[in-house]
Amino acid sequence: MPTSDASGDIANLPFEEALSQLEGIVKALEGGRGTLAQAIADYERGTALRRHCEAKLAEAEAKVQAVVEGAGGLSLRDVE
Repeated sequence: MPTSDASGDIANLPFEEALSQLEGIVKALEGGRGTLAQAIADYERGTALRRHCEAKLAEAEAKVQAVVEGAGGLSLRDVE
């Protein structure tokens, strides 16, 4: 699992790819493979991926909440 630039490349990842990478890191850490240094680097990247996924989910939630049901049916309202 590559760990270069733990934040730069993560910011551009789609949610699904970030989640897939995070799942891979969790499996690797649970399996105890690799060195301690690699485990620490993977943990740091996993933390950054988790934050990225949480931000993407919050963004999606805001978009969903922007859809409100009005008298004329569904409409969009501005998201702050």
